[in-house]
Amino acid sequence: MTAVQHSESADRAPIGFREFVVMVAALMALGAIGVDTMLPALPAIGAHLHVATENERQYVISIYLIGLGLGQLIHGPLADRFGRRPVLIAALSIYGVANVVAAFSASFPLLLVARLFGAVAVAATRVVTIALVRDCYSGRAMARVMSLVIIVFMIAPVMAPSLGQFILLFGSWRLIFSVIATLTAIVLVWFALRMPETLAGERLPFSIARLIEGYRTTVTNRASLGYMLAATALQGALFGYITSVQQVVTTVFHAPKQLNLVFAGTAGMMAVANLLNSRVVMRLGSRLLSHSAVVVLIALAAINLVTELLGGETLIMFVILQALTMGCLGLASSNFSAMAMQDMGKIAGTASSVQGFCAITLGALVGTMIGQSFAGTTMPMHLGFLCCGVVALAIIAVTERGRLFRPA
Repeated sequence: MTAVQHSESADRAPIGFREFVVMVAALMALGAIGVDTMLPALPAIGAHLHVATENERQYVISIYLIGLGLGQLIHGPLADRFGRRPVLIAALSIYGVANVVAAFSASFPLLLVARLFGAVAVAATRVVTIALVRDCYSGRAMARVMSLVIIVFMIAPVMAPSLGQFILLFGSWRLIFSVIATLTAIVLVWFALRMPETLAGERLPFSIARLIEGYRTTVTNRASLGYMLAATALQGALFGYITSVQQVVTTVFHAPKQLNLVFAGTAGMMAVANLLNSRVVMRLGSRLLSHSAVVVLIALAAINLVTELLGGETLIMFVILQALTMGCLGLASSNFSAMAMQDMGKIAGTASSVQGFCAITLGALVGTMIGQSFAGTTMPMHLGFLCCGVVALAIIAVTERGRLFRPA
């Protein structure tokens, strides 16, 4: 067995494989729950806190996504200096408190501030867990683990809107934040009891010079930079969908009661795509799968756009085509993350923080622009997927020097 093969097959997870995957997925899902449970509550939040327009209500989502991106730059270097475990424990504690503050917010600005601070804290559940996975796996094995994590993780956005709607049956939108705080406490206790430290070797010193060097290494490595930027483009399309789907279903298709089913159908396809990826990535390779997925995504986005322009779009057609599009996005994104991190083992925390900051912060800004362009049609959403897909394909073509679809 070669050194590369041994590295890719190494299993250094300190707990059982299944529990490891589910725990990492649960940690990452906390951030997603903070987004998707809000969707059915946006009208109530707007009414109770006197928000004038529907597009302004999107800030409940947008400010959270921006905070998720900004938090990436903080947690990665801290995780390389102090370890994965203490950073995650502190971050989860702060996130729980922020949700309690949001639950008792008496004004829209205070709610947004609580959302921002909570998002900055919960950003650790992405950047530090990716570093944690990188501590234990590499190469195609890491891509397989990330695919399995995303399958479990995608249960959160599938169920979150329904969870939010269910909670609203028993209380106001404030109860949603209380439930999120409770779930955070449960995951925090589980992680603290079961997951030991995974950072082996010498801890990297926390200094400005080291941070700059880590950032420089991350953005000058061809694969890291290229796949980070490609993932950013796809995240922009995803966030554009998240910020505007509630208005699309309600205003365009006049089916507000179907929001949960629409979201479950589209997010569920991402889970199916990642299940497929986990089964075949070790044999076919990350490049062939992800590059092909981006090409199909572009074609589906173009079909969606043409259908809308011709006036033939129905809710059922929207769900089917959008679900397939989201499946392609999920297939590409999980592999992009693994390829971007492949050469970053020695600075996994810092590298994942830079990559996460770029993907989420810039992606959130693109998604906000797509969402704010909503004017009663699905055109901005479909155009966003088309443009972001083309940009992602162009970036990976440059990164791979034109050699796309390589099996290895």
